[in-house]
Amino acid sequence: MSVKVRFAPSPTGYLHIGNVRTALFNYLYAKSQGGKLVLRIEDTDKERSKTEYIDQILKDLNWLGLHWDEGPDVGGASAPYEQSKRLDFHLKAVDQLIQQGHAYRCFCTPQDLDVMKEECKKNGQPPRYDNRCRNLSEDDVKQRLEKGDKAAIRFKIDEPELTFEDLVRGSVRFDLNLFGDFIIVRPDGTPTFHLAVCYDDGSMGITHVLRGEDHLANTPKHILLMKAMGFTPPQYAHLSLIMGKGGKVLSKREGAKSLEEYRKLGYLPEVVDNYLALLGWSAGDDKEIYTMEELEKAFDVKRVNKSSAIFDIEKMDWLSGEHIRMLEDDVYVQKALDYLKEQNCLSESLKLLPLDEIKSILLIFKDNITRFEELVDRLTIYDPNAPMQDEFVLQQEGVSQIVEAVKSYVESVADGESMDFSVLNQQLKESVSKKGKELFLPLRVALTYRSHGPEMKRILPLLKKDLCLDRLKKASEIAG
Repeated sequence: MSVKVRFAPSPTGYLHIGNVRTALFNYLYAKSQGGKLVLRIEDTDKERSKTEYIDQILKDLNWLGLHWDEGPDVGGASAPYEQSKRLDFHLKAVDQLIQQGHAYRCFCTPQDLDVMKEECKKNGQPPRYDNRCRNLSEDDVKQRLEKGDKAAIRFKIDEPELTFEDLVRGSVRFDLNLFGDFIIVRPDGTPTFHLAVCYDDGSMGITHVLRGEDHLANTPKHILLMKAMGFTPPQYAHLSLIMGKGGKVLSKREGAKSLEEYRKLGYLPEVVDNYLALLGWSAGDDKEIYTMEELEKAFDVKRVNKSSAIFDIEKMDWLSGEHIRMLEDDVYVQKALDYLKEQNCLSESLKLLPLDEIKSILLIFKDNITRFEELVDRLTIYDPNAPMQDEFVLQQEGVSQIVEAVKSYVESVADGESMDFSVLNQQLKESVSKKGKELFLPLRVALTYRSHGPEMKRILPLLKKDLCLDRLKKASEIAG
């Protein structure tokens, strides 16, 4: 059997990290099995669905490298791939279900349903529909429709229980007596999620459905509905949710951001793919850094964990730094420049520098960042308009002597020549009594306005003489 999976986002908002992992796992499973990925847009929520969200979904998935074989922009044998354009297919399937006795019209009002819920609550039972409209005669149905009564359409559940094999969770059993017949078409004539997703999965030949465990309770309904429509149900794999530290719901501060936000923070797409693949899956070894090609070969749905995955932004940052350091220098520089220009974060002073000089500056920070957003602050070392940080370092006793010694060296450097930290260091040893951190921390703050950064021997040759003298003048005014 040729594997065919689908990712079916709703365009009611931007893709968040949980959606993205589901898309990634479907993509990796398709690739690992030599199968196909279908992108289907579930846009039946007319009020909340927006074209801008669809556009962003396509942009996000392409940025991650999760390319699909069939979808709204590439077409395919099962087009259209926007659920809102498949209404005629859905309603035709519903008519057949009614004719075959698998579904019926329900005239219960919202008030009737509220009464049923309260009755169940009093009896200590979960809320369920009591199937009261199931046995209405054809004449009753006809008369009520002629009167203009609104009717939903419900699917009949006749089996007492259902068991299926989940690819992640193994054998799962449901007591169907707790369910009650469920709605597949609303009183306004629009199909529900259950009807639309089951018809589309069946008609598109989807063989495997990898989705979040929040859909687990829907699966028995979907299996019964698909069988009634004459389809072979796909195999299901329900992925545990991504949680925050301590098993709590993932907050936005901990990582529940949209994919676009991660892009703006300067994470590479391969970092997002790598980290999300490790949230709930492992190859069974200690390997943690993967390329997309390696993930495509290694992924096995049988090694997806049942337990919830804990999102750890520190781990993601570590992976990000490792991926940056793996880049070839020219590739790193180009990606860094692309990010800074895309986010409009390249300072005017840096824009004026020759390209070779900008490249040399960017390479200084390759081993000093975990994501590209950090370059924005790091690059202020070379920005004449950057404010001073850590001013208190210069207020320590004896710092004025250090500042004057550094100033003496800078003034001695010929215009147009690069400064040499080894020469500066030798002169300081001869003229200043302080050593170690007491010497080099004030030196760093005076010249870079920062107390942290790459080695000074790498920074200093690319600092301009005039910039250093301006900073040393201010440092002298502050120095204790």
